[in-house]
Amino acid sequence: MTDDGDRIAQIQAAWQRERPDLDVSPQGVIGRLHRVALELTERLTAVYAQHGLSEGDFDVLATLRRAGAPYERAAGELADHTLVTTGGLTKRVDRLEARGLVERRVEASDARRRVIRLTPAGRALIDEAFTAHMTNEHHLLDELGAADVEAIEPILTRWLALLDRP
Repeated sequence: MTDDGDRIAQIQAAWQRERPDLDVSPQGVIGRLHRVALELTERLTAVYAQHGLSEGDFDVLATLRRAGAPYERAAGELADHTLVTTGGLTKRVDRLEARGLVERRVEASDARRRVIRLTPAGRALIDEAFTAHMTNEHHLLDELGAADVEAIEPILTRWLALLDRP
């Protein structure tokens, strides 16, 4: 990773020079947080790729796995839990179904409703990938240090709650 802290400070300094009438201090937090998010995404998706999964594939499989036995969700519910539209979900499920990782079935009580279920192969893959994912996340946080992790989590939790308000 490049020294984004310095780069962001340079950007702020340039804006302060060019627009001294504006307070550019938010860039210090927002810019750095954005760069952290990009770097984390890159490091997380690298682990998914080691298991032949995209970020979206991992998300769908993980959502089904944490649903508990029988590891299934209605398509609309799965879309809600994966933060993707039903159209986007269809493409993901198509790919995963072609690989034998999930299967679709019609809901017995409502023929219009589709249920997506993890196959045994899908469960084995997500269990393996999730184990590697957790190892990776522990490593990323270990680099930060326990005290900083303990300090930043409640701040991010509160901020996210504020941003998620309707």
